[in-house]
Amino acid sequence: MNSERLPIDSSSSDDEIRAAVADWVAEHVPQSWRDAAPGGRRAIREVRPRKDYEAWYPTFAASGLAVTTWPVEYGGLDLPPAKARVAEAVIAPLNLGRLNPLGLHNTAPALFAHGTEEQRLRFLPPMVANQERWCQMFSEPGAGSDLASLAMRAERDGDEWILTGQKVWSTWAHESEFAICLARTDPTVPKRRGITYFLVDLSSPGVEVRPLRHIGGEIDFNEVWLEEVRVPDFYRVGTAGDGWRVAGATLAGERQMVAGAGSGGVDRIGGGGIDSLLNQAQQDGIGPVERDRLMRLYSEEKIRAWTNDRVRATIKAGGTPGPAASIGKVQQSQINQALQLAAADLAGMGSVAWMPGDPSEEQDSIEAWAAHMPYASKGMLRSRANTIEGGTTEVNKNVIGEKVLGLPREPDPYHALAWQDVPR
Repeated sequence: MNSERLPIDSSSSDDEIRAAVADWVAEHVPQSWRDAAPGGRRAIREVRPRKDYEAWYPTFAASGLAVTTWPVEYGGLDLPPAKARVAEAVIAPLNLGRLNPLGLHNTAPALFAHGTEEQRLRFLPPMVANQERWCQMFSEPGAGSDLASLAMRAERDGDEWILTGQKVWSTWAHESEFAICLARTDPTVPKRRGITYFLVDLSSPGVEVRPLRHIGGEIDFNEVWLEEVRVPDFYRVGTAGDGWRVAGATLAGERQMVAGAGSGGVDRIGGGGIDSLLNQAQQDGIGPVERDRLMRLYSEEKIRAWTNDRVRATIKAGGTPGPAASIGKVQQSQINQALQLAAADLAGMGSVAWMPGDPSEEQDSIEAWAAHMPYASKGMLRSRANTIEGGTTEVNKNVIGEKVLGLPREPDPYHALAWQDVPR
């Protein structure tokens, strides 16, 4: 049963908000989930399979609690940041994660900053409800760290654009209905000035998605080919040639999304958090050296969470993550890799080796191997991508140096050249 939108708004008192949210929880959140909440995230997941959560999620989205600060017409409650925190505090113990993160954190910022009202009304409500899932098609085989050198082309044909080219490392493209995409519409100007930002329907003729399996065995990433794919001009965000500026909103949102604790986005990509590791260490018992290692990681995690809290407060006050999101992204990458390596070390050889007769030996498929791989090992392997995905650490350090610290830009001898004249 879907719920109605909560009867609260910016004029509601804090007590009214708490009462309304508590009533909604009592009526719409399954009892077993509520009973498991005191046990934390892992206890909740034991009684709440992913498929069950996805089936129930439209109820959450319909309430407006998934995006409390968004306007009502887009699926939110239009609450100011302070009142939104009151509502979110009530549901926080239930660990009601937001589905469709690449839509909410990557696509939505660009639509809010540069889209039209018609585009926002068309795309945001089904995005909130997870009815249309989103991915991002920015990187290309020859344009990763230097994203502005991308070569996918888009040519105007009346009220449509024809896109042709290849993208790679498109997370969850194989499970998505739509993608945000950067394409070159004018090769005769410098590379950052000839790019346009598009929304692409992945069911369109000419789109081919090929999954890429990573080191842990699972499929997150994809390569995508577009062969003369027709995109309506209505799906263009911002003006033609201004895509690099529009993409800035997406990239800042992406960095904030993967910045880890306190970011309000994907809490961790690759393994569990410091709390679960500390709980395991308390159960197993550890020596003083390992204890010191974990407390160093705990301290760094807290510092990162406070940094992300500041950025998140800026967003809730009506600002954007901006270049400061790169700070959390760099911290997340390094801390999480150290954290997952510590988890694998503390788990011992059981995290990297199996005894004869394990289920993984009975099947040849890499899916079976991944399914039975110890959690610590999977987390450690997956975390190796953290310093690459969402903008490499090197690129983000450049952003911090130039945009946060005010240092001069790195020399670029091709800065003023037309894209078509730059050696590749």
